[in-house]
Formats: sequence, C-alpha cells, structure tokens
Amino acid sequence: MSKLINTSSVLKNSMFLFGMCFLLSITASAQIKVNSLSELIPYLSQNEVHVKMTPGVYSITAADVKNGLYPKSSFVGKECKVLLLFEGSKSTYDFSGVTIKVDTKVFQSYGNIRINEIQIVGNNNVLKNLTLIDDGSVYDGPTKGALNVCIDGKENLVEGFYVAAKGSFPYGYGDAFGKGGKNVIRHQKHSSCLIRGESNHLKNSTFIHRSYGHCLFMQAASNPTIEGCYVEGEMRSTDDMLLEKGTGSPADKVDFMTVWGYELPKGYMLSTGEAGIRAYNAGETIIDGKLIKRGTSNPTILNCTVKNMRTGVTLAHATGKKYVENCTVIGSENGFSLGSGDVINCRADCSYGPVYSSTYENDKNFNADITIIPASNPYMNGSGNVAYIGGRGHNITLRGSNEGVEHGLQIKVGGLKNNIRLLNGNFPHQNDFKGSDFEINNLTDYPLYLSNKSLGVTGRTSGTIEDLGTNNTIQSK
Repeated sequence: MSKLINTSSVLKNSMFLFGMCFLLSITASAQIKVNSLSELIPYLSQNEVHVKMTPGVYSITAADVKNGLYPKSSFVGKECKVLLLFEGSKSTYDFSGVTIKVDTKVFQSYGNIRINEIQIVGNNNVLKNLTLIDDGSVYDGPTKGALNVCIDGKENLVEGFYVAAKGSFPYGYGDAFGKGGKNVIRHQKHSSCLIRGESNHLKNSTFIHRSYGHCLFMQAASNPTIEGCYVEGEMRSTDDMLLEKGTGSPADKVDFMTVWGYELPKGYMLSTGEAGIRAYNAGETIIDGKLIKRGTSNPTILNCTVKNMRTGVTLAHATGKKYVENCTVIGSENGFSLGSGDVINCRADCSYGPVYSSTYENDKNFNADITIIPASNPYMNGSGNVAYIGGRGHNITLRGSNEGVEHGLQIKVGGLKNNIRLLNGNFPHQNDFKGSDFEINNLTDYPLYLSNKSLGVTGRTSGTIEDLGTNNTIQSK
C-alpha cells in the first residue's frame, strides 16, 4: 500500500526553502562592490549599506586635491579637511586586500589647515581590513597638522587596519625641541589614530609610526576600547643627535638648546614619536551631529603591544575606571603611567626607562602586576630607574628579569626622577614626589630605594633596601 503524501507539509517546506533562497539572494545583492575611490565616496554618507571594495592599490595625490576630488570639510569645531568622511550609520565597509596610499604632499595641498585621512562621524559602523600608507618622506611635514584615522560618533568598530604613518617636522628628536605651544623649533605634527565619541572600539590593528605625534590617543572619549593592537615607533639616542653638530640640521641651528632650557644631554634614548597609547582630559567630539566638549573617561586597553614610543600606556589624565590587561611595552622611554587604575598581567622592559612611573604626586590607588622582561636592546636608561613610584594608596607587584641589576638600575620611591625633561629644576611639579601609605612587592633582585620623601611604605623585597624615609616596613626575603 503506497504512502500518502502530506501536501500541506511539502508546501510548507517548499515555501520555507524559497524564502531562505530569497533572503540569501537579498543578502548577497545587498553587498555593494566598488572599484575605485570615486565610486566609494557616495556610499560614505549612506546608512545601512554593506560596501566591499575591489582588492588593489589606490592612490590619493596632491593632483587629486587640486582637481577637487577630495573637498570634504570636517564637522563643526576645529577646521580641517577630510579625505574620506564616513557620515552614515549602521554600515559596513570591507577593505580586505585594499591598500590606499596617501602622498605626503597632500598634507600641504589645502594650505594652512589640518588634514584627516579618514574620519568617522556616524554611529554603529564597521570599517575593516584596510591598509593605509603614507607615501613619501618622514620629513614631509603637514602645513598645519595631519591624522590618519579619527573616530567620532558612537559604537563604531575599526578592525584589522594596517597604518603606516609618515611625515612630520622636525623628525628624529622626539620632544626635545618642543611639542605644543612652547617650542624651540616650530613643529608640524602628525598622529596616527584619534579615538573620541562614545563606546568606540579599535581592534586588532597595526600602526607603524614614523612621525612626530601620538600613535593612538583619546580625547573626549567615553568608554573607549583599544584591543589587540600593535604600535611601533622608532628610538634614537641623544648621543646620536649630538653628532649633528656642524651639519646645519634643525637641532644644530638652535645649538641643541632644548625646550627645557638646557643643552641636550648625552646618555638618553628618545622616541622620535610621542605616546604609544594616551588619554587626554579635554577635547571635542561629534555625536549625532552635536559638538561635545569633555575629557576621556573609562578607557579599556587589552592585549596590546607598544614598542619604541615615548610612553607605552599613559592614562593619567582620564577619569573613571582605567583598566589595562595583558599589554607589553618594549624599548620605550616609559612603560605604564595611569595615575590610578589597574594594570593586570602586563609586561615591560626597562632598557630605556622605567616600566612604571607616577605622573603626579597626587596619584593614588594604582594597582599593578608588572613583569619586567629582558631588554631587546643594550641598556641606555639615563634615569637609572626600573620604576618610579610616588603618590599613595597603591598596591604594586614587580616580578621577572633581573638582568638590569648589573647596570645599576633601581626601584625608586619618591625623590628625583632623573628624567631627561626634569633636569636642573625643570618642571618641579612633575618631580621629587612624596610616596606614602602603599604596598610594594618586589619579587626581583633590583635594589629598592626609599627616598627621604617616603612614608609608611609596606611590603617585601628580594633585592637590597636603602631606606631614607619614615615608618617604612619592608620585609627582606
């Protein structure tokens, strides 16, 4: 006896399969493919589009600017020009296999005005897998200032980027001759990535930074996250800079007189850039078309590596919860500076400077577990500090490599920092701190030096102790 066919069930299954095929066809057709930058630009202001750019190398030149191909202005606030301005919301832009080369001459093409290569002002966008290259010389400084990536708006994700920043003036001296309004040599700065807005996320991106300016920094950012990023700058010794005497270089023309009021000293390493990851307590951002002025709050930094920068992770000027986990700082002038907050399972070397340094005397409640790793370069730590600790209420554990002991390095609580910028009484408010009422656990053989500015410090140490302070109780292991 033959089986009866349930026509109702067959019909339902057929309708389901048809519906799935229809949805798949809509999804497939919803992805917009573009083959040039001119085709891409109209979609940057649209909502809920999924744009896939054809893999290849694309260029933006000064001639393009002259021909009016990139006339876009930024939002209200500080005037600047933006090459690619993402104004829409809830859109995805897939740049897998795409390289955009920006001629460094573009930085002067608009006259005396700032240049942003990419800026996001919409919300809930995803930009992924772009290679962005500055094509030119490290000395091609912008007329006013330059920035590779700026993230405004809210809940945007920038993921899988590779950015090679290049072009600033002067290059090769770090901040020895100025960094802001006060300078000995007028600066034309160029930073890599600025994170602002609300809950924006920079993830799994690489930044090769060969310009004077910050690499990753935050202004007017609420709840920003930087995750899985690699930052690499370049270091140079002051000894090498001083070899320029008689060459007519920018430093030679000012007789190597630094912005700090004294001649550039020997024996230090300086980054040719600025901070690897930094937060500021002021700034402005655009969210939903409105200009907002505020500081940075609640930054989270996860699984990042910073190499050869002025500082690794500096969040002292942020407010709220400051959280850093599983980050590594290599060959930089300073490792971590948070003021307050948490540094969990992190690593740094002290070849060129301390793994941690307090920013201000009123720093408090800094909790850290930092492993000191072997240096990848010969030691040239002019400060002589493995760590410099001031302030109060901390709980700090240092562990790991002891190889710097033979170079005379020490863990210092209070007193003079011996930082290159703080010699001869310069910036006294950033130096000679008190350090009180905190716990330190030195699990290394580095000597622990408790200055006469130390008070009520407790803990233990595996290294020797020199205690010039008051009521300190350190147990020697």
